[in-house]
Amino acid sequence: METIYNQREKMTDFIRDNKQSFQKKLLSEAVNVATKINDILETGNIDLLKNAQKLSLYVVEQKEEQLVAFAQQEGIAWAEHALTLAFKLEWVQAIRRTLWHFLYQYDRMNNHFDGREEFYALEKRINDRIDQFLNTFLISYSKYKDELIASQRDLVENLSVPIIPLSQSVAVLPLIGMIDIHRIQTIEEKVLMGISDLKIETLIIDLSGIANMEMHVVDHFQKILTGISIMGCKAIITGLRADLVRTMIHSGISFEDKAAAKGTLQQTLKEYLEQNRL
Repeated sequence: METIYNQREKMTDFIRDNKQSFQKKLLSEAVNVATKINDILETGNIDLLKNAQKLSLYVVEQKEEQLVAFAQQEGIAWAEHALTLAFKLEWVQAIRRTLWHFLYQYDRMNNHFDGREEFYALEKRINDRIDQFLNTFLISYSKYKDELIASQRDLVENLSVPIIPLSQSVAVLPLIGMIDIHRIQTIEEKVLMGISDLKIETLIIDLSGIANMEMHVVDHFQKILTGISIMGCKAIITGLRADLVRTMIHSGISFEDKAAAKGTLQQTLKEYLEQNRL
């Protein structure tokens, strides 16, 4: 009786020897992906046909370590080039069907399987490895996407809190757009760290680009001003809009004891430029 190793070796040789037929059958099984093969090759330098054979051989030979590494590599490549997951899923399932077609042809020619148990054992091994590839691929793909989104969010957050030094002790923070609870937390972190790192003594915060703030955001902003004061920095607020002031009045919140208020950023900068002879 043949050893399992010899059986696997003969099956892999059969797949390699019939490479052209394997690819032709695969393309017929994945019609949608077949039309995109050249596009995917140009976009991400991913050779689908070559990789399909590589996956098939890893599966038949039960090379788990190489299969997992290959799946992780593929996941990153597809995520990096924003390739469609639907194409990948269709392609892998087409590989599964094509592989079984060739194993069936191999058995017909060689009368390979001695009985049902041996066939079912092979079926489990093959399908488990393909499923393992898919699961590892999807995890790798999702992880890369999550890391990319987090990196882009950090970049946006840093750009949305631009502390601009005007001198060794004076800096300006122009805030623009909507401020929700997540962004106000980012502002708190960046402002307090900026005061510490840049040794800021006076921070001019311009709110002219802020349309409105919800009550919980206004309350959080007041706490940030308290933190600025505790760190020995003077806060100056410019550009307070009428609707924001109205919200503060009706909520009983005032910034007067925590920050000086000026009309516009331009006027404030002019005063400090003159005072500090920047």
